[in-house]
Amino acid sequence: MLEELGQRNLEKCIQRNKEEMSRQDMVKLLKEYGIKPSKWAGQHFLIDERVAWRQIEYANVSKNDVVLEIGAGLGSLTEKLERVAGKVYAVERDERLCEVLRERCERAEIIQGDFLKVELPRFNKVVANIPYKLSSVITYRLLTLRPKVAVIMYQKEFAERMAAKPRTKQYGRLSVLVQFFADVELLEVVPRRSFFPPPKVDSAIVRIKQMRELDAAGKEFLQFVSVLFSQRRKKLKSSIRKLGISERDFDGERRPEELSPEELWELFQKVKQAKA
Repeated sequence: MLEELGQRNLEKCIQRNKEEMSRQDMVKLLKEYGIKPSKWAGQHFLIDERVAWRQIEYANVSKNDVVLEIGAGLGSLTEKLERVAGKVYAVERDERLCEVLRERCERAEIIQGDFLKVELPRFNKVVANIPYKLSSVITYRLLTLRPKVAVIMYQKEFAERMAAKPRTKQYGRLSVLVQFFADVELLEVVPRRSFFPPPKVDSAIVRIKQMRELDAAGKEFLQFVSVLFSQRRKKLKSSIRKLGISERDFDGERRPEELSPEELWELFQKVKQAKA
């Protein structure tokens, strides 16, 4: 019943906020608070309200949820999240932006600090537009935190690598990392004009649903994958001999880039058994 009410509330909010914030509106807001977007920090603020609402829909946010937002910026996503979620924690490193967030967002709790370092409260969902230069480390920490679902805006190229399949150019260590521990969906591409100032690249929304815990064995597996993908096109036969594995147990003619995350895990387990 609560989920149905939350969904109806979300639908009403979307209908009231279908209009896209103009570039002029964003410029006016920045001037009002005396803020100049930082190139160093990769600050590009979302101005397409429809994209923000779709992110919330993709995460199926309701009043039952405690949502974490990373890099809240000027609050264009935050102010929508606080209307439909039970609780919102918005993490923002920039002190100037935190002041804006506290004025614009009455219900959200603003946490000033670096997402990679701050102590976080308990939450079950993540909805965020993150700084692209920190995509790898933020994704890694999210996998250790294990939210029920995370809907994240990434640089399009990074998102494609996350969702890439074996035998493709984009498939690599990142693909294995995310796909082994979670279910990954690239949901939509977001054009650069949806942000101010516009970035030099297009973006993409990705939904991550965690399946496995990133424990000590998982971290050891990632190190193993990193070594293999340092020579991604080299056949495995020379490597597996050195590791004490017979080609009868694993096809040495294959290359790391041809193996699925599950097959790489199988090879990892065989290597551990050979060393035991």
